Amino acid sequence: MDKSYLAYMNIVSAQYIVSSPSVEKCPPADKPEYAFIGRSNVGKSSLINMLCLQQNLAKTSATPGKTQMINHFLIQSEPDEKKTTKSNARSSWYITDLPGYGYAKVAQGQRAQWKKMIEKYLRERTSLVVVFVLIDSRHKPQELDLAFIRRLGEWKVPFALVFTKSDKETQRLVSTHVKQFLSVLQEEWESLPPHFITSAVKQKGRKEMLAFIEQCNLYIK
Repeated sequence: MDKSYLAYMNIVSAQYIVSSPSVEKCPPADKPEYAFIGRSNVGKSSLINMLCLQQNLAKTSATPGKTQMINHFLIQSEPDEKKTTKSNARSSWYITDLPGYGYAKVAQGQRAQWKKMIEKYLRERTSLVVVFVLIDSRHKPQELDLAFIRRLGEWKVPFALVFTKSDKETQRLVSTHVKQFLSVLQEEWESLPPHFITSAVKQKGRKEMLAFIEQCNLYIK
């Protein structure tokens, strides 16, 4: 990442737009779009709320499988007035909250429908810039996460890794799990994707993720 862009973005507003049952029902693909996905109960809604500094923007739940449709949030952002970037214009972009993969107390048929919906969105959504794949930093590499990342590679979908809940374990253990995960990826990939270590509670990783999104938005322009 170009460090000159670090923490230059301010989110001016963030609002829920719509929940769509299919990619065809999503809003027009006329803005850069950043999708968030991970295993159920990985802390996806809490991360989105932390990035936008809105406690109840994305609905959190202790019940896995709460997100069942493609949820769009419209974000308005602008560069920090104290900094200088390539563009001082306000940016409009989407955060997309996708259903989690893995464990959920729903029927097998429903899970199959979600899987089909997610795949179609990831492969056909023309405005999709990056998929943020959330990984629970408390655990060693999980095959479910690795399998999903392999599919993204097969579909040629750009992605970044977000290691969540880093405040729930010691920093040493979190660092060990992150290194283990990246080490496994290195066995299969020529280069590693961008990755971020986050805590929704401590707002860790927020500036770095927003800087990355801003850099992507400037590149698109």
